[in-house]
Amino acid sequence: MSDAPDLPDGYEFSADTARVDVGRVHGWLSADAYWALDRPREKHERAMASSINFGVYAVGSGEQVAYARVVTDRALFAWLADVYVDPSVRGKGVGTAFVGRILDHLRPFGLRRMLLATEDAHGVYEKLGFGPLERPDQWMLLPFE
Repeated sequence: MSDAPDLPDGYEFSADTARVDVGRVHGWLSADAYWALDRPREKHERAMASSINFGVYAVGSGEQVAYARVVTDRALFAWLADVYVDPSVRGKGVGTAFVGRILDHLRPFGLRRMLLATEDAHGVYEKLGFGPLERPDQWMLLPFE
């Protein structure tokens, strides 16, 4: 059972990668997402191919209004990445409900932890149980760029 809010009326969640509008998602991320500006489409497509992809779609038209992907071993660990909600539907509860549906989808895997990075959406994720690293001194980063 989910503690996450329901998606607003008129929107539906899907974990079907075939439904993802790759061009639209690449456009969002490469032009409007601070973490993916100028990301080449080929690199985005490779990232999608190695991830579980999720979307929120307008019922009726099928237009995609949100996207996220999860990199995981499906046993212990997951990384929530590239969460994006179209500006036209922000503020309607789509983002929080979307991430809640993603967590519900992953729950059967029995993961030990999920990480994400955000500059400006802490409030969205805190509603769903995310918090700061308890021991950031245990984590290390090797940047390749």
